[in-house]
Formats: sequence, C-alpha cells, structure tokens
Amino acid sequence: MDDASPPPPAPEDGDIEPRPQRNPVFNLPSALVATLALLIAIFLVQTLLLPTSALDWYYYTFGFIPARYVTPLSQQGLEWLWTPVTYSLLHGGVEHIVFNGLWLMAFAAPVVRRIGTVRYLIFWVLSSAASAFLHAALNWGEVTLLIGASGVVSALMGAACRFAFPPDRRGSALPQAHLNPRLSITQSLRSRTVFMFVLFWFVGNLLIAFGIPLIGDGSQAVAWDAHIGGFLFGFLLFGLFDKQPDPIEI
Repeated sequence: MDDASPPPPAPEDGDIEPRPQRNPVFNLPSALVATLALLIAIFLVQTLLLPTSALDWYYYTFGFIPARYVTPLSQQGLEWLWTPVTYSLLHGGVEHIVFNGLWLMAFAAPVVRRIGTVRYLIFWVLSSAASAFLHAALNWGEVTLLIGASGVVSALMGAACRFAFPPDRRGSALPQAHLNPRLSITQSLRSRTVFMFVLFWFVGNLLIAFGIPLIGDGSQAVAWDAHIGGFLFGFLLFGLFDKQPDPIEI
C-alpha cells in the first residue's frame, strides 16, 4: 500500500490563496517618522523660505553658542533656555541632514520601539542638552555655533549598545532587537560586538578631534565632543528610560 499522504485539496472557486507576508523596506515607528518629517520641514523652511539676510538671526536664536553662558543673564535674552535643544533640529546642508537622517533610521527605531514615544521625546531633550554642555565645557566662552542632531544620534547609538546588538554566538536578533534583554554596562562591554563597535566609534571621533576628516574634505568642523557627550549619556543612563527591570549581573 502507498503510505504517502494525499495532496492538499485544490482551492475552490472564489478562494484566494494567501500571499506570503512581506516586510516593508522601511518599518519605522510613527514617532521617528514624525521626527524625520520635522527635521526635513525645518531644513526646507531654512533653505527655501528664509532670506539670506535672516540666517545670522536664525542661527543665533536657535543654535547653541558656548559664549552665551559666560555672559551675565541680565545682559542677554532668553536664548540660553531653549538653544540646548533647538540646535539639534537645525542642519547646515543637504549632506548634513541626510547623514543624520540615515543614522537616525538605523539606531532610533529600536530605541523608540523599546521605550515608547514619551520617553523618546524626553531622551531627545536631555541627550541634546548633555551633548551641548560637554561641547560648551571643552569650548568654554568661545563664539562657536553648534547645530545638528548628531549628538542625539550618538546618544541613541549608546542606548542601542545596551540591548540592540546581536547576542554573541547566538545569531542575529535584529528583527526583534527591541525585545532583547537589557545588558548592564559591564555586560555590554563584555560583548565582543558591542566592545568593537564602541572602540571603533571612539577612535573615529578621536581622529576627527585631531583634525583627520573621515567623510568629505574636512572643510566643515565636526563637533566630536558633542558626539562623545551624547554617546556617554545614552550608554550610561539608558537604564533610566528603559521600561524593563534592571539586569542581573552574572
């Protein structure tokens, strides 16, 4: 006798065979999509609608300037209140905003899925300020202009190091990276993947600090110190924003 199982019945008239589910190329949280839309909208207004004569006022009013914090508050306006955050929404050119936008899509997505929209917004504000004030501490009193989301992007990279990288020797966990257990700071640095990422990230920023450009012709200054301030904020303080319980040290 033939032991083979009978073939599955053919679909009847009117039945539609289910199609295999496809994952979208860009599956981004709505909060991240809104962030990217806001950054692009601000850049377009700055580039297309703002007259050239108003750019100095624009950057002074919303960009971060370390010299502002050595001037008595009675002798200046209120820009010192909001510029530690608003500078992160401004960009100096197409390459600048495209570069930051791509890194945001890569590293902000798992963080937003993990901590939610409200915590993400608080994380953005505080990491932006942390990046700005380390920059100010190392450039105290200088009349330099800091703009761009790269400090916040660096903070999101640091936060992702605590949970989003594939576990060593267990294959990739990237499709569900936001569900990975949070590692302690020590556990993170014991991970070969995380350690190598952190090492190369810091080496790259230190090369920039010594005047060695990694991208482009080096004609535009890169705020490497703001990057480091953001990364340390995200890596060291991510547990304050995470919903999951504290990890257990092994």
